[in-house]
Amino acid sequence: MLTCGDCGRTYDDGADAPWRCDCGHALDYADQPLPADDNPPETLDRDRGLWAFDAFLDTERAVTLGEGWTPLVDAPEWDVRFKLESVSPTGSFKDRGAALTVSRAAELGVDRVVEDSSGNAGLAIATYAARAGIDAEIYVPVDVRPGKLRALERTGAAVERVEGTRGDVTDACIEVVETGEGWYASHAWNPTFFRGTATVALELAAQRDWTVPDAVVTPLGHGTLLLGAYRGFRALREAGWVDDLPTLLGAQATGAAPIAAALADGPDEGDGDTPPNAAADGIQISDPARGDQLLAAIRATGGDAVAVGPDATEREHDRLARAGFHVEPTCATATAALAEFRERGVVAPDDDVVVALTGTGLKG
Repeated sequence: MLTCGDCGRTYDDGADAPWRCDCGHALDYADQPLPADDNPPETLDRDRGLWAFDAFLDTERAVTLGEGWTPLVDAPEWDVRFKLESVSPTGSFKDRGAALTVSRAAELGVDRVVEDSSGNAGLAIATYAARAGIDAEIYVPVDVRPGKLRALERTGAAVERVEGTRGDVTDACIEVVETGEGWYASHAWNPTFFRGTATVALELAAQRDWTVPDAVVTPLGHGTLLLGAYRGFRALREAGWVDDLPTLLGAQATGAAPIAAALADGPDEGDGDTPPNAAADGIQISDPARGDQLLAAIRATGGDAVAVGPDATEREHDRLARAGFHVEPTCATATAALAEFRERGVVAPDDDVVVALTGTGLKG
């Protein structure tokens, strides 16, 4: 059953289910809990990847490329640990959601999926669809990074390049969805995708002997990872497997920072003297599909979000590479934001912090 958290409407879950509520709000499944009467498992079969948590996922494993169990490594120069989502099968955390979403599509007998993306989510959906033998059509900006475009085309997906803003790309994709010519495998709207990204929280807790860090920092566009992490950490606490929720902190790009602006009760921080941060192409989202849910998650954990400009992104991108982390510029907004969170006192000097490095820099 799909439910709308805004107006309360419910819909049967199936191949013909709407991709959003009649009121325009995103739909979700009822929370899938972890077993509250069991202790955390002493061991997990990591060879099964994120499917080691299949009781939580509630989706049949139809397609997998070994996603999940990304490394958690020390980063002493930043005094944090990095969760290396950049080493996922297609090079981004989006593989977590794509594995679940395409598996769900296969479960429903879907023969064609469509998605809109700046590159990473589209590549993940196209790759898993190819693995499952499902046709894919991916809508991307006309200026998508060449490496991402080439990778997309090699999957055999139909790739449609759209002029205009990132919002125009979504609009073009939705026009096709509304004709009934494809199942919307959206990383922003499809609730199954968030079951997949929630596994980052389950993994982090397991990798830390069922404890959570004081804070988690992620890049923030549509907020697929941050909101998924929130749902995963909440499920862990409700089951009694962990005691606390970490503070969730988001890094947005100047010129596309609606969550940071809402939290600060002011305009987008890119509207002043700081230019828009075009380098952080992965988070160029001015109107996130689940903005209200993101704000609620951040506020529920005492979190925050800031807008990071292009100069800080470039400096941190170079610094990460010199330390051995070859990631895309969007990732650098997270470590740049960390410095500002520390300056603001949101992150204390002795806090235990995890930063998600969300995408590889090897796609060009």
